[in-house]
This record gives sequence, C-alpha cells and structure tokens, in this order.
Amino acid sequence: MRRRDFICLLGSVASAWPWGAQAQQGDRVRRIGFLAGGERPLNFEGTVYGSFLRGMREAGYVESRDFSVEWRFAEGRFELFPSLAEELVRAKVDVIVVALTAAIGAAMRATDTIPIVMAVASDPVGKGYVTSLAHPTGNVTGLASFEDEVVSKQLQLAALLLPNLRRVGFLLNRDNPNHVNGSKALQNAVRPSNLTVVEAEFRKVQDVKDAFATLSREHADVVLGTGDAVLFSHRYQIAEMALNLSLPTIFSQREYVEAGCLMSYGAGLGDYYRRAAFYVDKLLKGAKPSELPVQQPTRFSTTLNRKTAERLGLNVPVQLLVMADEVIE
Repeated sequence: MRRRDFICLLGSVASAWPWGAQAQQGDRVRRIGFLAGGERPLNFEGTVYGSFLRGMREAGYVESRDFSVEWRFAEGRFELFPSLAEELVRAKVDVIVVALTAAIGAAMRATDTIPIVMAVASDPVGKGYVTSLAHPTGNVTGLASFEDEVVSKQLQLAALLLPNLRRVGFLLNRDNPNHVNGSKALQNAVRPSNLTVVEAEFRKVQDVKDAFATLSREHADVVLGTGDAVLFSHRYQIAEMALNLSLPTIFSQREYVEAGCLMSYGAGLGDYYRRAAFYVDKLLKGAKPSELPVQQPTRFSTTLNRKTAERLGLNVPVQLLVMADEVIE
C-alpha cells in the first residue's frame, strides 16, 4: 500500500488555488512551451510528461480546444537548451515550463517577458533564478527541490540496508546543477563518518556504462543518484546494468524503482510536473509570476523494490520495510 505524499503550497496560498474547477478560457488556444532534457516519448500518457497533461485536465483544460503544447526535448544534450529555449520564444508561447534545473538559465536568457515555470529546481534562490521563494521577482516561479536533504536521507537508508557500508558511489554529471549540489551534500554528510565517496562522472548516455564499471571496479557498496535527464530516460537499462554488477541503487525519484532499481527517496517527478500545471493555470488566467510563491516539498516518500532486493541477495531489515511508503513486489 502506498501513502502518497504531495507537495503543499506555501502558507495560505493553497486555499486560493482550487482544483477541479472549470478553466476560464478566452477565444483562442493558449500555447504552452515545455522544455525537457530527456527523450521524446512515443506516447505521452503514462509518462511523467503525461502527468503535466493530467494536471491541465484537472484544472479544467481540454487539449487542442483550450491549449496546445510545444514540446522540446534535448535528448540528454544539455548544450541544446539555449537553441530550444529560443525556438519556444519564436513560437510565441504564452508560458514556458522548464522540466529540469539545468535548462532554467537558458530559458531565462531567451526571454525576460514570457512567464517561466520551473517544474523542478534545485536551490533556485542560490542560483539566482528567483530572489526568494515567498516573493519571486521577474518572470520566473515554480517548484523547488531539496538535494541536500534528499542525499543525506539516501545515505541513512543505505546505512540501514547495508550495516557494513564503507564505500558510497555517486553518479555525477557536472553539467547538471542537481548533481553538483548532490555531490557537495554527500561529501558533507559522510564527513563525520569513516565512509568513502566514490564518484563516477558522465555527461552523455554513452558514458553511463563506463561510470557503472568504475563504481564496480572501485568496490562501491551502493550507488546514489539524484535527478538527471540522461539517467531518467534510460532508467530501465540502468536498473539492469546495476543488477548485473550487483550494485544496489538509491535514486531520488520512485520512477527508478518502478524500472527495477532498488530504492528511492524523494518526490516523484510526475508529481512535480503535475503541480507545474497549477502555475500554468494561474498564469494563463492573468497572474504574474511574482505573485505566485515558489512551492517546496514538505514531505518525501521512500519506495523499495523487494524483487530487486531479492535478486541482489539483500536481507531487507523490518525497520526499513516499515519505513517505506511503498513496497513494490
């Protein structure tokens, strides 16, 4: 059984955002730009991108009648973000939804007038995307994530699962701000202990196999990972690769566990994308980005794949089973 967590609005703003009400539409189809880092799916329904469409439907919008989406996918090539963002501006979209932290800067450089919704952003204040969470300025608002808290909790779960934990692997894409923050957070988290961090760098999907080989060669006991478009698009292959190398994996999104990875701690990416539709709804109805506080997760969920644990030969402690919000059998 799963106790689904959800992202709450800051302060009293939640009560002002009703859901399920009929969208108030004008006489034209509104155009939404969606900038993503992964690969374009053959069918959006059933994917995390479909969660955004579901959020729009929940707000009362009908695709093609009330809105259309200009989808742009970088397919793991982060250097394409500037040109893709400029394409959306030339397409004269009404709102731009940015699906990952690494693309927010490109969208901001492309326009300072079209509202930008951060579907998920790591440390948006520290990176200068917004001046504050409660009172963003300019044309940017959206949702923020907590990489420091996520990585620290992942480490705690790893220690609970593996009492003899000594070497902690971390998948690092230096082009991804989430990973840079995650790396710093992990180094801080292990400082009081005798644990060693083994980092394996990658930038493109072709590098991931070598990264896992490095972690195996360096005798990592567990592999931690935070949000990344390259990894997410190939999570099924990554799950099988990790199993073949007998490497337990803990990611920040439950979609990895669905794909066959061992555990996750964090908010599901689909939940972020669905909540991004809340912002789009308000912006299309005339709100300014500066009027919409940045939301943060108030709770995270832990998901465990018991079948994967069995394939890895792990004896999952009862305490961990009780802690888990969801156990995939």
